[in-house]
Amino acid sequence: MDQIKIFLDEKDMPRQWYNLAADLPTPMLPPLTPDGQIVTPEMLAPVFPRNLIDQEMSTKRWIDIPEEVQQVLYQWRPAPLRRAVNLEKFLKTPAKIYYKDESISPAGSHKTNTSVAQAWYNKQAGVKSLTTETGAGQWGTALAFACHVFGLECKVFMVRVSFEQKPLRKIMMGLWNAKCISSPSMETQAGRAVLAEMPDTPGSLGIAISEAVEAAVTDKTGKTRYALGSVLNHVLLHQTIIGLEAQKQLKKVGIKNPDIVIGCAGGGSNFAGIAFPFTREKIHGAKIEIIPVESAACPKMTKGRFAYDHGDIAAMTPLLPMHTLGSHFVPPAIHAGGLRYHGMAPLVSQAIVEGLMKPQVVDQLHSYEAAIIWARTEGFVIAPETSNAVACVINEAKKAKKEGKEKVILFNLSGHGLLDLAGYDKYLSGKLESSKVPHDEIKRSLARVQVAHKAPARKTGKW
Repeated sequence: MDQIKIFLDEKDMPRQWYNLAADLPTPMLPPLTPDGQIVTPEMLAPVFPRNLIDQEMSTKRWIDIPEEVQQVLYQWRPAPLRRAVNLEKFLKTPAKIYYKDESISPAGSHKTNTSVAQAWYNKQAGVKSLTTETGAGQWGTALAFACHVFGLECKVFMVRVSFEQKPLRKIMMGLWNAKCISSPSMETQAGRAVLAEMPDTPGSLGIAISEAVEAAVTDKTGKTRYALGSVLNHVLLHQTIIGLEAQKQLKKVGIKNPDIVIGCAGGGSNFAGIAFPFTREKIHGAKIEIIPVESAACPKMTKGRFAYDHGDIAAMTPLLPMHTLGSHFVPPAIHAGGLRYHGMAPLVSQAIVEGLMKPQVVDQLHSYEAAIIWARTEGFVIAPETSNAVACVINEAKKAKKEGKEKVILFNLSGHGLLDLAGYDKYLSGKLESSKVPHDEIKRSLARVQVAHKAPARKTGKW
């Protein structure tokens, strides 16, 4: 009988995170200030504690996971690697489909891997309160949990459309003593400015980031900092525990490397978590196809531009070299709120430029179709974000069938969808709409992207 659940002992949980910045063939461009200066640690100090700034700018390959962080992660890690045998049978594919199950964390997603680390580092730095943004609410709940564990206050600005669609996320945050605010709000200058211009806006992660950063830097006590759930290097670093565990688990069933690695990609954290350790293998010669999957509602990798752009609408963040649709872009109000970010992580963006990764795009209707297939074969209800990855997995499994090849497909099941049933209901009742964005709308948004500092697409040409 084929093994369908692959576990690791607690003693085998990785003790270090992996930093892709150490191995990128062409180093990532540095973040810049609006006047073109390279961002220094001192410039970031009002926003992040120095210990996380050091991780953000590090090019060390391996960074130790503090013992105190490990002790919290042990509550659900190592996470199981599972094989989707029922989906394989349904598709009649020769492919073997494995997935890392990140739905088992206290907050129900991969986000807790970094929220625990960030809360601990902030605690060590003497921070008393954290602010953040959240799209679908997974990051907000994860940070609320971590702040509760380490005794920090937490304020979450939740994108308005998700605040209204997913009220249970707000309740979860409240269980862990966090305050959840619909964004844009009247609490910040950034929020008030957006509401004056677009009173009916569904909100965006770019808007919510502006509010959260403003709330942190304007705290007169100096004891508040900002925590980000994706995009930045230190966040992606913390998530690599996913792929590092998966490597050990695949080896237990005789697989050195998968043929294909897939993850949904909003800002890039869960995708990087599963993909970066295998990207290192690809850099050193392994033949692995690595696919970040984005929503058609926010196609920055497939239809955006690689450029220097702000991470938020109020331009409070540095200029980052990334694939972007423009910081003023407000995506359609899809249920996969975690994929509604206008930009992609710089590390992921540089890997795409290098040719190490090949992004794909999925429409909301196709992603929910895949989620239904998954629920009716594997039994689990998955997050709308994860369904985009599953749609790609199904396509690749069908391709393997057509080619008659026994491929190994690995993907990250980034979270459960038990609080996202309203979206499933809309799909089943035929009320869910396509999420594709008109070309003219993307063109208008890209026209507003900062062009004062060019981001050359530098690469070796090896891939």
